[in-house]
Amino acid sequence: MINEKDLRPQDMGRRDEQLIKLETDKLMPLLPPYNKPGMEPPLTDPKPAWQEKFCTSLDGYVGIDTLIRPKTQDEEDEFVRKFIFGLEKSFSDANNGVLQPFLLSFEYCAKCDTCSAACHIYEASGKNELYRPIFRSEVLRKIAKKYFTLSGKLLGGFVGADIDVNWETIARLGELAYRCNLCRRCAQTCPLGLDNAILTKEIRKIFSQEMGIAPLPLHTKGTVLQLKTGSSTGITKPAFLDTIEFLEEEIEEKYGRKIKFPIDKKGADILLLHNAGEYMAWPENPIAFAILFEEAGLDWTLSSEITGYDNVNYGIWYDDFQAKTLAVKQMKVAKELGVNRIVIAECGHAHKASAIVGDRMVYGDAKVPVESCLPLLWDMVRDKRLRLDPSKNNFPVTLHDPCNYVRGMGIVEPQRNVLKVISPQFREMTPHGVDNYCCGGGGGFAITNSMNFSEWRNKISTRMKFNQILGAFQDSMENISIPKYVCAPCSNCKGAIRDILEFYEATEKFNVQYGGLVELMVNALVGMDKPFLEFLED
Repeated sequence: MINEKDLRPQDMGRRDEQLIKLETDKLMPLLPPYNKPGMEPPLTDPKPAWQEKFCTSLDGYVGIDTLIRPKTQDEEDEFVRKFIFGLEKSFSDANNGVLQPFLLSFEYCAKCDTCSAACHIYEASGKNELYRPIFRSEVLRKIAKKYFTLSGKLLGGFVGADIDVNWETIARLGELAYRCNLCRRCAQTCPLGLDNAILTKEIRKIFSQEMGIAPLPLHTKGTVLQLKTGSSTGITKPAFLDTIEFLEEEIEEKYGRKIKFPIDKKGADILLLHNAGEYMAWPENPIAFAILFEEAGLDWTLSSEITGYDNVNYGIWYDDFQAKTLAVKQMKVAKELGVNRIVIAECGHAHKASAIVGDRMVYGDAKVPVESCLPLLWDMVRDKRLRLDPSKNNFPVTLHDPCNYVRGMGIVEPQRNVLKVISPQFREMTPHGVDNYCCGGGGGFAITNSMNFSEWRNKISTRMKFNQILGAFQDSMENISIPKYVCAPCSNCKGAIRDILEFYEATEKFNVQYGGLVELMVNALVGMDKPFLEFLED
């Protein structure tokens, strides 16, 4: 095993044991009270059976549960051949919607290392060389130079093509592509405007599109299931309609309001698209949207058509073909309903998929305008379409900025404007806005729980966000009588934050709660006779 400070990109080709081993005492320190002995769960070693079957030789963790070790030399050779073939296509394939920025990011890195200080994974790991953003990119450059340049073929190590390419090399690189949240904070800080996330995404695409290898939670249990049933959760149309009926009964029983969710309403102004995970894990979120939309008198509808009731599009993380298939289907649903606009509810990656990626995949008359829910929610507050009592939310509240809102779309102020009105004790994380850190669940990590990957997510990729949460609540962190609310207006981010709070027992020990923005808004409604937030009912 290599000392992480001595690790170099060419070491990825070594045919020996695990490259690095993480150690808790070398990770970024956590803020009080988690700086005390015994407050942090230990790291564990991979099981021998995993080492025999999967690629654990990177860092001991398994992110790709379909990446199986070959049984013969022929299988290994074919594995490498497919990757090299896919990599060659990346430099010329017209299907690549980011060809120009990909080529610029590949060719013009100045190795200034500015991106490292911007990377929450690198910093959280204790500045482990393996997780330095340009480490992965340099491995890719060495492979490309070795196979696609005359100097690399003739001179090898003299011109930087000094890497042995075998199954272990490529498999480790595939795993390393799933040690990046694709948050693009590195791109924001790069003085040349280059984007390591594009290179990471390209590795994932080669594995999926050319080699048929992608994590089960993203592909088989995500995209494939969504195209088959209508939802990445497996909720079929009949099950969806039953769920809506249950939510209507819940609203009447708990809050005394008779609200009928409009379904498949032709010509409505708004088609509201939720992450279907909300219906399963956080039903209070679609309930809150319904209460607010009805209170404000909006003309809206939900769709019961396949892919029309789930705004998830996992393809944007690993496979362009899958992403386009879903983007086109979702847009078709809206077009056939004749709505004026699609409004994406609290799901950050769905914002990117529908408003940014989808915008490049659906053209002309086939398109329907796509908007974020956040400016709409602020409009409802600013225009006084809602009667609000901020004293109902008189407890510490901080805001997590989902990367795809703030960096990806520039939606920074609407959500904080709402919080400034409805939450008297609102305080910012440090840093925040476009400088925020990823929740640690981006790029598919929030739903990836294969083998021991959730431990890596909780200990490394979400570590910076947990520290930000601790920092925001330092004045009341150890006072368990005071609820502390992390507002995370994104289903994917809520999943990561839920897991980190459970991992560190922060809710049980210190009364740290989490949820979306709309739940806080409904809790503040004057017309609500009882708290909407369950932790306030005691």
